Amino acid sequence: EVQLVESGGGLVQPGGSLRLSCAASGFTFGTHDMSWVRQAPGKGPEWVSRISATAGTSYYADSVKGRFTVSRDNANKVLYLQMDSLKPEDTAVYYCAQFHWGYWGQGTQVTVSS
Repeated sequence: EVQLVESGGGLVQPGGSLRLSCAASGFTFGTHDMSWVRQAPGKGPEWVSRISATAGTSYYADSVKGRFTVSRDNANKVLYLQMDSLKPEDTAVYYCAQFHWGYWGQGTQVTVSS
């Protein structure tokens, strides 16, 4: 059974940091790019970041560039998203996804508020 399980979300003050994790199982993790997507209340999904299969290349949405860092541990099948300098507009449910086969996690809530 394919599973992507996100964790690490929570409530943080503006300017704070969070590190999201996504534990993968049931498929070959290290052979395809992985992505993070978020969805804010009342809005459509927004792509946030992507990392290549070997972690050699990463991409970011302009809205998070310079503040978020994506990484992966293929040996342990975990995807990460380090989020720094968080803003209220980063509030959303964050999902990890593998687009090649259409795998998605259940999401983790991130709330940035004072």
